[in-house]
Amino acid sequence: MSIKLRELIRSIRACKTAAEERAVIARECALIRTAFKEEDNQFRHRNVAKLLFIHMMGYPTHFGQMECLKLIASSKFPEKRVGYLGLTQLLDEHTEVLMLVTNSVKNDMAHDNQYINGLALCALGNIANAEMCRALAREVERMMSSTNPYIKKKAALCAMRIVRKVEEIEDKFNGRIASFLEDRNHGVLIAGCSLLTTLLEVNRDYVPDFRRHIPSLVRVLRNMVTSGYANAAEYDIAGITDPFLQAKILRLLRLLGTGSVDASDEMNDILAQVATNTEGTKNTGNAILYECVLTIMSIEAESGLRVLGINILGRFLQSRDNNIRYVALATLQRVVNVDMKAVQRHRTTIIDCLKDTDVSIRKRALEVAYALINEENIKNMSKELLNYLLVAETDFKEDLCSRICLAVERYAPNRRWQIDTLIKVMSLGGNFVKDDQREKFCRVVASTPELHSYTVIKLYFNMKESLVQEALVNVGVWCIGEFGDHLVSGRAIGPDNQPIRVSPAEVVDILQDVAKKPPNPEKAHATQCLVASALVKLVTRCPSEVDRIRKTLRRFESSLNTDLQQRSCEFLELLEREWDGSRAGILDRMPVPEGDIGGGDSRAIGDSSIDEVHKSSGPAPINGGGGGGGGGGNDLLDLTDLLDGPSTTPSAAPAPTQMAAPVGGGGGGDLLDLLGGGGGAPAAAAPAVSAGASDLGLLGDIFGGSPAPAAAPAGAVEAPPMIAFEKAGLRVTFHPKKEADGSSTILAKFRNDLDAPMTNFVFEVAVPKFVRLTVHPATGQVLPPHIDAVTQTLSCLNSTNGEKGLLMKLRIGYVVNGQPVQEMGQVAGFPPGY
Repeated sequence: MSIKLRELIRSIRACKTAAEERAVIARECALIRTAFKEEDNQFRHRNVAKLLFIHMMGYPTHFGQMECLKLIASSKFPEKRVGYLGLTQLLDEHTEVLMLVTNSVKNDMAHDNQYINGLALCALGNIANAEMCRALAREVERMMSSTNPYIKKKAALCAMRIVRKVEEIEDKFNGRIASFLEDRNHGVLIAGCSLLTTLLEVNRDYVPDFRRHIPSLVRVLRNMVTSGYANAAEYDIAGITDPFLQAKILRLLRLLGTGSVDASDEMNDILAQVATNTEGTKNTGNAILYECVLTIMSIEAESGLRVLGINILGRFLQSRDNNIRYVALATLQRVVNVDMKAVQRHRTTIIDCLKDTDVSIRKRALEVAYALINEENIKNMSKELLNYLLVAETDFKEDLCSRICLAVERYAPNRRWQIDTLIKVMSLGGNFVKDDQREKFCRVVASTPELHSYTVIKLYFNMKESLVQEALVNVGVWCIGEFGDHLVSGRAIGPDNQPIRVSPAEVVDILQDVAKKPPNPEKAHATQCLVASALVKLVTRCPSEVDRIRKTLRRFESSLNTDLQQRSCEFLELLEREWDGSRAGILDRMPVPEGDIGGGDSRAIGDSSIDEVHKSSGPAPINGGGGGGGGGGNDLLDLTDLLDGPSTTPSAAPAPTQMAAPVGGGGGGDLLDLLGGGGGAPAAAAPAVSAGASDLGLLGDIFGGSPAPAAAPAGAVEAPPMIAFEKAGLRVTFHPKKEADGSSTILAKFRNDLDAPMTNFVFEVAVPKFVRLTVHPATGQVLPPHIDAVTQTLSCLNSTNGEKGLLMKLRIGYVVNGQPVQEMGQVAGFPPGY
């Protein structure tokens, strides 16, 4: 004789290993099989109950299926109840023996006991297949007319199964639905709403016929919202009356109102009441608001009602519950095309979600942010996404780079801005830019002759600063090979009317650096192949460097990579004398496909002049710069103003030492982003510059340093110190001082409150474009513990004479305990007049 269910559970829980558990279950299953074979009717229901528990634990129990059928045929309610429970758990609609129970179910549906009727209806509604549905549809229809709410609601739920399973009789219950929607019983009403919802989802052709029921549904919903619902206390959950029925009615109204202005007008008022009267402090109310928003955005609602719905989602975004925020983002993604302007109002909150610690929220926020991009906001949205690219996790950067590139390709206002922004992406996340995006960039450049000179010079100076971003290096090498003649011609003129000069030797030097240390060692051969192609093309563009080019190609000739070896051999052969007559034609620029000429569309070219090169007071040119003043490639080097459009040539500066953000450039008073704005060069690089002045760019000052600022004149006024940044043991204190000439000097003191030193310390600053900024080198790159020995001086000139307050964005990087840290912050609240 087998043990009781309680004893079985106790013995299984007492098992200390999986092997012991399997042994107990195997022994009990053997006893149950024996009892089944002996036709032990007395304990059949107990054995089936134990099989249900064993089934829940994942063990096979198919040998008990027939016993369930025998229990269903029993006249005793306890046995019948266990039999139906076993039927719904141990069998499914594909089980062959299921047809054997059809007659028993039919008999139980005709039984005088309502609870037996309920058991039969539950089983039919859960596991009935198409054959059972056809055989028992008439009995279900009859039971839908019952006056017993218990039977009526279960019959409606069973009808839902039949509607889904049997297409030809889906309209069999249409005439019964009206009585359900008029019923005052909660269970019957919610069952009727579920049945009608299922019917309309299966066949949308029935929607016009059932729109006549909208007034009754609206009346029921209004009664619940205004607390006039019968038995409200019985169905109250967290202060919300009957939330399950409200959700069902809202979902049904969504189906009835879609595509119909008249039907939508009937429900506009009640939807507004639900949206404004439902408390959203708990999940119960949030669930109702969520269904209400979906309904508002699905029907032909008024514009004000749509704005109300999207504002509710905006409140969801500010919740501390990650689940609610995720639901809000997922819903915004669905409705962004319904009312773009209303969603745009919450753009800042959506962008903030990109910084969330939950990766699922970050991914969903990126989807919504991408959907928000259009021609009007492409510049601002690109700036926000690029700011996020600075701090995004490695696993997230590839998708982010792809999204930015696709948006820029689709909505760029002109080719100049498109090229600038793509270079910016490659400078920040070039190791994550896909090959097809690199190819598209090269095609855009090749098809825009007006920007050949600008692009190759910009890429060259970006590469001189850093060779760690693979995409930037690859497209830069290609452009240098194709358009190297523009780079060395000296025809490019900066805003100071001085030519930007790069010697052929420097061009070959940078290609050799790329070949020696490719950005991605795993793809070194592919990068070297690009270098070899660029070098051979430079033979006609830089004739003075032919010997160096030949020497570099000979090193490639012995490479173990067959592709690189073959290319080098062929290129060396091309340098022989017999090819002198045809070499120029062979090494000419690659032809542009006809479809790509002019950029492939009617998009404007944009300003092709190189107007970002600011004056430098250095008397001698650096890096091949010609005499006269050596134009410094500020925007060619940094990534400051790419998203704000081309900047105008700055007006005469009060002192030539101030290499600052241009005044009057596009973007007005917008604060420069930290992707290249306002950062001082790392202190380690400062000794190379005589005075240590640093440009606003990420890539530093290449063309020449600036003399140190003059000593502070008499009459300077010092302001009280202010804490600019304090986080994770680092404190930055500003000591502002107003000079007699109207400029401002800010002494930044850095204090490390940790027990470990902070190394590789870099402090960068961005300011609005009406401010000229000079960032002097820090006194050190290591912050010792518990001391503020390191300082850095900032010199500012506000061109608005204090009408606009001084703002700063900070980017701080350092290494502590071997872990790199990067922080960002914003500083306001400077004294008036700064």
